[in-house]
Amino acid sequence: MATILQILNADRSLSLFNKGLKASGLDAKMNEIGPFTILGPVNLALGRLMSPTYEQLLEPANSTKLMDFLMGYILTGKKMLSDFRHNQQLPAMDGKMVVVNTNNSDVRINGSKILARDRQGSNGVIHLLDTTYTEPVS
Repeated sequence: MATILQILNADRSLSLFNKGLKASGLDAKMNEIGPFTILGPVNLALGRLMSPTYEQLLEPANSTKLMDFLMGYILTGKKMLSDFRHNQQLPAMDGKMVVVNTNNSDVRINGSKILARDRQGSNGVIHLLDTTYTEPVS
């Protein structure tokens, strides 16, 4: 079975998120045993960031800001869609809590809707989000 990093490498809709993992050095972490849950904003969502833009975050001088931003979208442990509960709070790798809201089959993390779910790898799972739920520090 592929790792979550291999799944990210093959998914065009997460190419910007994957580029950020590589630029920040978090890609090595995502190749470890884990398990991890990645809540990956799709390219369109990352393209909507205003200040700094995602392209600015990818610059070598901003690698720490980029890492802090991306760690907000990674959870330790494997959380399948069926594991998410309404009003559940889960810690992200940046130390902040994310809040789950459910309404029938609609699951949102800090207001961002899960578009594609349960993309399993040998060391975790990936869910795709329609928007970002945090802003990078300027």
